[in-house]
Amino acid sequence: MMKTQSGTYTRETEQKLMTGADLFIQSLVEADVETVFGYPGGAVLPIYDALHKARDSFQHILCRHEQGLIHAAEGYARVTGKPGVVIATSGPGATNLITGITDAMMDSLPVVVFTGQVSTAVIGSDAFQEADVIGLTTPITKHNYQVNDIRDLPRIVKEAFHIATTGRKGPVVVDIPKNIAQEITQEEYDTAFKLSGYQPTTKPNPLQIKRLAEQIETAEKPLLLAGAGIHAADAADELKTFAERHHLPVANTLLGLGSFPGSHELSLGMAGMHGSYCANMAIYECDLLINIGARFDDRLTGSLQHFAPHATIAHIDIDPAEIGKNIETKIPVVSDAKEALLALLATETKTKDRTTWLIETLTNKKENPFWFERSDDLISPQWLIESIYEKTGGEAVITTDVGQHQMWAAQFYQFDQPHKWVTSGGLGTMGFGLPAAIGAQLGKPKETVIAIVGDGGFQMTMQEMAVLKQYNLPIKVVIVNNEALGMVRQWQETFYEERYSSSLMTDNPDFIKLAEGFGVKGLRVAREIEVANVMEEMLAYDGPVLVDARVQKLDKVFPMVAPGKGNHEMVGVRRCRG
Repeated sequence: MMKTQSGTYTRETEQKLMTGADLFIQSLVEADVETVFGYPGGAVLPIYDALHKARDSFQHILCRHEQGLIHAAEGYARVTGKPGVVIATSGPGATNLITGITDAMMDSLPVVVFTGQVSTAVIGSDAFQEADVIGLTTPITKHNYQVNDIRDLPRIVKEAFHIATTGRKGPVVVDIPKNIAQEITQEEYDTAFKLSGYQPTTKPNPLQIKRLAEQIETAEKPLLLAGAGIHAADAADELKTFAERHHLPVANTLLGLGSFPGSHELSLGMAGMHGSYCANMAIYECDLLINIGARFDDRLTGSLQHFAPHATIAHIDIDPAEIGKNIETKIPVVSDAKEALLALLATETKTKDRTTWLIETLTNKKENPFWFERSDDLISPQWLIESIYEKTGGEAVITTDVGQHQMWAAQFYQFDQPHKWVTSGGLGTMGFGLPAAIGAQLGKPKETVIAIVGDGGFQMTMQEMAVLKQYNLPIKVVIVNNEALGMVRQWQETFYEERYSSSLMTDNPDFIKLAEGFGVKGLRVAREIEVANVMEEMLAYDGPVLVDARVQKLDKVFPMVAPGKGNHEMVGVRRCRG
């Protein structure tokens, strides 16, 4: 017989022996994890050995860079509502996740990240591939842990999933030293926990609901502003019922698109820097603004001095820290969005005649739509987005990178359903679109997933094309190729007298050959007359496709609210484009 750290080894106990890595994998199974995005390395080899033995418990997706892991997990979380799960090794494996963790924190996405760490005996000695993961991630996570005792591991994993998926959702990091993963035990450890300092408020204060209901009864020009909190709470149906009952026009934030049907007559579309004329003017003119699940960020508000200057502000948010942070709030409601809407729907209120206000907002919508100009030369990028919308019937899951193509997708692809729009909002992370599409496709395997990316952002994570081939993911990648960092170029043209400093990308690789090198079907389109056939071929192909779409190079995103200006001071607005 031999001694272990936790008892005496005999044939009778042989089957009960587990390593810390085994406990970890068992904890993932108990958390109902279905998909893990991971990349092995020295500090997580014990975990990967345990994962190999339990490989039928869930699917493991090997991305080609840790940034790909975290963005894929974000895409998975966005479309499913379930936590995205990541495993990476210590040192550079962990530090390569920092951008994506920050992105998930800014956009309130439930992601649980497990990083390997050097053994506890050498932590702090600058050991090989050591990094202070706790120090690095403290400002960019809801919470983080370093496991220093195998007895704590199952409980910590359970806590991590609880914190990531409750309240205002967000990323949690668990750092696991290699010796903890290797340690042998035959014990089962208690996973019960009590987080006395973490008790999110999910139900609204009835008095605040009553105050808001009274304001709705008397307001002449009320407006709903719907953010990503509607998606997080699965409250799209309640939002639609509420808006229709009280005849409330609805504007969306960038991340809130799809929470209210874009084709609905009460929909004003996206508000903010590149939002619609009707949405921005409604914010400026309204006398009651009801923000549900948005955080009043600067890209939405423009100059705070001119944001909803005539309105009583009501803010429904599950995070009390957001209420009153940027905009003075008269009616604060700390609550889950669904619970608040259910409470409002249960409150008896009179429906006021708002015909004049609705006519004003809907006239603005009709007479000042998003616009673009066609060309006989290259493809209009806005028209390309419209073509994708028409060919998919608006049913596809759309992921994007960040830049001009992102704003055009938000403007010209109409989202009628929740959880179909996957983009990086608060952090604005280039390289997001392709790996996010991987996570979205794995989360919704029966859906058509299209990654609309720029030629700049695509090159930041294009190695993830290998994942499309390896797992035969039928993702369609459309490169809106204007041979530039388009939004940078637009700002240089507008504010820096056309000094295009390092923003032009005229030496891009041959994207078709690149796709073929990854074993992915490649298509190029350069004229609008060819677009319909290429889109049909792309969508009909049973497998991954990359389309290199050569678009007009100098198009700008309009409307635009310049920095320091109010949303009513948009430039690039045109009345009916005929």
